[in-house]
Amino acid sequence: MIQTRDLTKIYGELYAIKAINLSLGQRDIFGFIGPNGAGKTTTMKILATLLEPSWGEATVCGYSIYTHAKELRRMIGYMPDFFGVYEDMKVIEYLEFFAAAYRIRGEARKKRCNEMLELVDLGYKRDALVTSLSRGMTQRLGLARVLLHDPQVLLLDEPASGLDPRARIEIRTLLKRLGEMGKTIMVSSHILPELSDVCNKIGIIERGELLVNANVEDVLRQVRGYGILTLKLPSPDISPEYSSKNAAEIAGRVLESLSIVDKIEIINPCEIQIFLMNNVLDYSDLPTALVDAGVKFLALHEEEINLETAFMKLTQGITS
Repeated sequence: MIQTRDLTKIYGELYAIKAINLSLGQRDIFGFIGPNGAGKTTTMKILATLLEPSWGEATVCGYSIYTHAKELRRMIGYMPDFFGVYEDMKVIEYLEFFAAAYRIRGEARKKRCNEMLELVDLGYKRDALVTSLSRGMTQRLGLARVLLHDPQVLLLDEPASGLDPRARIEIRTLLKRLGEMGKTIMVSSHILPELSDVCNKIGIIERGELLVNANVEDVLRQVRGYGILTLKLPSPDISPEYSSKNAAEIAGRVLESLSIVDKIEIINPCEIQIFLMNNVLDYSDLPTALVDAGVKFLALHEEEINLETAFMKLTQGITS
């Protein structure tokens, strides 16, 4: 759906973006991460045909940004970070105005506007003035606007910017729903931990260069390098007849004998941290070994690393 090859934009001697290569398919939700000034908005504007690159190629739904801009625009919905709204209009009037611009006429226009209001959960605000909407409602109205012509690709620049926690959750839920509808979505955001719940792919950009472009799981695995597990053992308060101190020692010996375990650290008599060897993904035999040795445990879980940690490790915070 989106393909770029060596996409580059230069202002004088400054590279806004440099040799960006992307490949996104249908239903992909691509999280575009980077500090302010890294090149996220420049990339999106080029894909939306609002800005010409210095060189490189880009296609959206098979249409080139150079030769088929008109056809390409019919396939995309672009929502900038800050977009103008006509505050003297009612919500339904605002949508009908843009639906007319998309040449949606008659009953089809009315039906489409009402469907989009329901999709973004603003049906109850159809007759309210746009100026009365909160920031979160305005963002959802903006999404309804870019969805009017049923685009296959959405370019969303910081859709969660400035939203309160509830509004961010609503936007995140809406993005998931759009992905399920088959849309390809490129979304930039600084709300890093939340992107891992929405996106299946991420790109990390800094100083105009794409440092990372991969599946979310692969990026997190790359940053972590090895798995860390936490083993929870029962305390005497839960099982008075059970000696957690002895259990920790027994569990420790069992774990250290396994080839997939690099080292262990006994945090306390009821908790052991297990460091797996590099690139070990399957540790399903580990619980069996503990049970066979007679070790009782309450939980065994993998320590998670989020996108915020990955971003901090992979970038330096330098802009173009």
